[in-house]
Amino acid sequence: KKVIKKGRLTLVDPKGVSRVFGGEEPGPEVTLVVRDPSVDWKLFLNPELHAAEAYMDGHLDIEGGGVYDLLEVFFVNKRGFDKSPSQIFWNGVSRKLRRMRQHNPIARSSANVKHHYDVGNDLYGLFLDADLQYSCGYFPTGEETLEEAQLLKKRHLAAKLCVEDGQRILDIGCGWGGLAIYLASIADVRVTGVTLSEEQLKLARKRAEAAGVADRVEFRLQDYRHVTETFDRVISVGMLEHVGVGHLNEYFLNVRDRLAPGGLSLIHSISTKSPPGVTGPFLRKYIFPGGYSPSMSEATAAVERTGLWVTDVETWRVHYGHTLRAWRERFTENREAVRKMYDERFCRMWEFYLAACEGAFFHGNSMVFQMQLGRDRDSAPLHRDYIPAAEAGIAAREPAAPPVRRAA
Repeated sequence: KKVIKKGRLTLVDPKGVSRVFGGEEPGPEVTLVVRDPSVDWKLFLNPELHAAEAYMDGHLDIEGGGVYDLLEVFFVNKRGFDKSPSQIFWNGVSRKLRRMRQHNPIARSSANVKHHYDVGNDLYGLFLDADLQYSCGYFPTGEETLEEAQLLKKRHLAAKLCVEDGQRILDIGCGWGGLAIYLASIADVRVTGVTLSEEQLKLARKRAEAAGVADRVEFRLQDYRHVTETFDRVISVGMLEHVGVGHLNEYFLNVRDRLAPGGLSLIHSISTKSPPGVTGPFLRKYIFPGGYSPSMSEATAAVERTGLWVTDVETWRVHYGHTLRAWRERFTENREAVRKMYDERFCRMWEFYLAACEGAFFHGNSMVFQMQLGRDRDSAPLHRDYIPAAEAGIAAREPAAPPVRRAA
């Protein structure tokens, strides 16, 4: 009663009794069915974690919609939820423990990566774009297809990285190799990609061979902290979120030390418009152990300690919301295939993850920043006007787009 003001929540308890909350302001509407009486006290103690677990276990169901509809009601009323005693308590505990939970030495980082990325390449092939880009696409109008948005993202990154023939490029957290292969296809460059995922490494190497760039693209199973060479360019997309707040200084110092004189780096990361916070308990426990999306103030403070020049900062707001919506829709199309690969609980966990993250970008404070960092003052052009022209030149050199993946 205190929390839900926008939209309407109809709650059906295990005895079949319905209660309606909200309706004071227009908004999303959803019916939540509680099937296990023990959910009541669990939600009272830690709603953010136990609501997710109850949904995963089938103890909570949504009628007339999906989990995104439930989470949308949560997000549009989040300010009220955050003021509840249990949320205040658990957020306080999380703040005190966040450095310990995000302590990611090399061995622990490797285990965290395996938890999420080594569950099997086939899973990601069912909902990502054809190039397996597992990061925010670029939706200038919001009407782009997922494939178009991911290609625009790669083109934009290459333009801001000022890629030229003859350069050596380091890709920190290279994923399945799509960006590294793309860079090698639009310029005569040598790219080194590092990952801690064995599954990603195997597929990235096969893809480089198939694309005919294996002589110029090298993929390694290696922590970025073990890389010792210097490069003309360093790019990192969706990797900073795995570093941990206690390792931000170490990360950016490493980026600095990997750059040759005149070198340029581009860091693409999920962030927030809010002050420094914590990782939600569901994401921390089930999806990204050790993960944290740093605030702009935390990332910038760490960069300031390196002596690097911040030559450009760009923020993308709802772009990741569009990306996640496309992923969620494709996951739904292929849900039965995922259930056969894993089980029903895994499907529900992944649905909750995708829906929660989508809601955070459409209704919450989440965003993405791209931070361009120069080793020297003149590492990048002095104005941003070069970007559209560079994108046009890169587009003319792109190979034919891969086919769109269809539902299984």
